[in-house]
Amino acid sequence: MMIIAGIEVAPSILNADFAELRSEVAKVATADWLHLDIMDGHFVPNLSFGPAVAKALRAHSDLPFEAHLMVENPEVYITPFKEAGVSRVLVHPEGTVHLHRLVQQIKTAGLEAGVALNPATPLNTIELVLPELAIVLVMTVNPGFGGQKLIRGVLPKIQQLRQRVNEAGLNCRIGVDGGINNTTAPEVIAAGADFIVAGTHIFRNQEDPAQVIAALKQLGTAKIAD
Repeated sequence: MMIIAGIEVAPSILNADFAELRSEVAKVATADWLHLDIMDGHFVPNLSFGPAVAKALRAHSDLPFEAHLMVENPEVYITPFKEAGVSRVLVHPEGTVHLHRLVQQIKTAGLEAGVALNPATPLNTIELVLPELAIVLVMTVNPGFGGQKLIRGVLPKIQQLRQRVNEAGLNCRIGVDGGINNTTAPEVIAAGADFIVAGTHIFRNQEDPAQVIAALKQLGTAKIAD
């Protein structure tokens, strides 16, 4: 038996009201991180925003920012997002030719490095860089749009990653992003997640975002998994 506690929650502002972004960010001040979904319309079929928005928000939040780069040529975005006040950068293996070099570039810039895995991307893609990572973000939807349903077929991948991280004694958090709500959060937590990203559930819920965040954290407190 294993007890998983201390779940971290990162609201994705992709699902916030962009006309009221400053106030939307203020509503999630009780979260652990602010998740910035950066899309270029090429790597994923959607456009979001860039470093300028991150920089504008930096003055209005005390939360650490993480930039999830769903872009081609992510190497060119590292410095602009560092200058915008981001603390962590997550990249996709498919977005770069040299993943190890990119991870080192992120760390050399003084940022935490993470890798995001699409549902069909196998764990062996990150075998070499896993010891270098602060977080692995397992995508439980195909990235590009918010409001999708969690693909439960990805849950075994979370379990396998949890086992690898534990067996190697790595200081690497396991995040899960996609279709997170009060029903699916316990499932991904039981599978081994200790960091969850939620957008629609937090910003489009009838409840106050702070209450939703508190409820998600409570789901991860003393959660017992076999």
